Amino acid sequence: MPTYEYECQSCHQRVEAVQKFTDAPLSVCESCGGDLRKVFSGVGIVFKGSGFYKTDSRGKSSAATPPAANAPASSTPAPSTSTAPAATSSSGD
Repeated sequence: MPTYEYECQSCHQRVEAVQKFTDAPLSVCESCGGDLRKVFSGVGIVFKGSGFYKTDSRGKSSAATPPAANAPASSTPAPSTSTAPAATSSSGD
């Protein structure tokens, strides 16, 4: 059964209650008779073991990789190394 935390809106006292999911939420503070509200906090989850990271469940060659990642490196055009003939200017003297 989950443990819920409530805070009184009048005296700000916090109360913890172990309740079933089907139980009605607490609504009255036992100390002052004020209105109780549930307090929501972050859940502490710890993932242990394998299978929680995207690299854990994949082999070396996976069909899930995009096609661009599998393209060979030679598919990109190589810079031109050929030299063009130099333009010569001739004066007609």
